[in-house]
Amino acid sequence: MDSALFDYHLPMDRIAQEPAAQRDASRLMVVDRTTRQVTHTTFANIGDYLPDNARFFRNNAAVLKARLFGQRPTGGKVECLLLQPAEDAVTWWCLLRPGKKTLQGGTFGIKGEYSAEVLNAGENGNYRVRFHPVRDESVTDLSERLGIMPLPPYIEREADDPRRAADNERYQTVYADYEKRVAVAAPTAGLHFTPGLIGDLEAGGAQFHDLTLQVGIGTFHPIQVDNILDHNIHHEWYEIPASAYAALQQTAPGPRVAVGTTSVRSIEDAMRRVKTAPDSCLTPARSVQAEADIFIYPPAQFEAVDALITNFHLPKSTLLCLVSAFLSPGNDAGIDWLMELYAEAIAHNYNFYSYGDAMLIL
Repeated sequence: MDSALFDYHLPMDRIAQEPAAQRDASRLMVVDRTTRQVTHTTFANIGDYLPDNARFFRNNAAVLKARLFGQRPTGGKVECLLLQPAEDAVTWWCLLRPGKKTLQGGTFGIKGEYSAEVLNAGENGNYRVRFHPVRDESVTDLSERLGIMPLPPYIEREADDPRRAADNERYQTVYADYEKRVAVAAPTAGLHFTPGLIGDLEAGGAQFHDLTLQVGIGTFHPIQVDNILDHNIHHEWYEIPASAYAALQQTAPGPRVAVGTTSVRSIEDAMRRVKTAPDSCLTPARSVQAEADIFIYPPAQFEAVDALITNFHLPKSTLLCLVSAFLSPGNDAGIDWLMELYAEAIAHNYNFYSYGDAMLIL
């Protein structure tokens, strides 16, 4: 399948540089797959388009302040992006800038705060780094204290940008579990929910189920091959608690609504793994733990997702493949339809990407 099918032109002024003034004031495009009707509204009204007994499955991963800064022994500056732990809690896979010079120098850090040894280079430009915090704290606590939010590169921020303080709150869902600071990118479909909106939905009969997927830097990697089947999909660890997994197995009482592509990725990977190799991912408590390596593209079918909330994604991304598959499961008709919907969103001045507006696919 040609990756060019998932390409489109987006005017630069449609890339959201900051979120809506209120989370649920962002715009919402509602797409009905049965009638092909498209409705334009705001996210605060999402309950008007779902039955009262809808069941929401959301990714509660918290975004780590993963961008750390330091100096090499020569005085040169280093930028370190924490990706994921390696073999222990103090050794992490990281992106380093500059990478080769920092590897050659062997160490970097901030005097009085931490030192770090660059142990070796890995694949895809990653480096294995062992941290030595001066205080008695974990690497995640160190990064929370000294790091900054790892905003995607299309959100432009100068070092002294006053919006950085707001980013600490707004590039995080209101239901993020800070005991699970495992993500280096936000599960952005969830950014539109407010405590008030969640409370109203629950009061009407909706249920919310949490799962955790470690959103990695691979979510931003575009497809760089001509045939999407040749794309090397990224891997991300996830956990679905037993109660959420049990709810996913039930088609009633209400539709299963995935909040974001990260939730879809976790759910669909889990349902397939449990079918083929339950001993590899099911715990004795019946939670599911695994590393998602699933690549969803047309003409995929979906095991346990009835509706999807998602943002508007980058051209030639694996997320576009997933959304187009969900628009028309079992065939490739969703590809052209998604391009039509994106053209309509651009014509209606929707904002795109992480801080942008949302789409509800029914």
